[in-house]
Amino acid sequence: MHPNPRDRGSVSAEFAVAVPAILIVILLAIGALGAGSVKVRLQDAAADAARLAARGDGSRAAGVVSVAVAGARTAIGTRGDLVCVTASTEVRIAVFTVPVWAESCALEGGL
Repeated sequence: MHPNPRDRGSVSAEFAVAVPAILIVILLAIGALGAGSVKVRLQDAAADAARLAARGDGSRAAGVVSVAVAGARTAIGTRGDLVCVTASTEVRIAVFTVPVWAESCALEGGL
């Protein structure tokens, strides 16, 4: 069977369409991993900040979060006997901005 001369270059055209799509998927996957990393850092910082705030050191609690994730915002509140810290920020993934947040609570006056 002989190839049709009109089909010449069709593989190149398909490749030219597939490569950008694959690159976009790879970039989005890398961005999602980065957002996951920020989420883990926020969760750890919120837990540390909640323990500090529960001991009465609320001013240092906000600093813990901002050191862990630059530009992160901190909200400290109470729920009964618990002191809760919510840490949040926004992560840029390609052209999208994704909100990322974490919350942790500690028993007030706890050690």
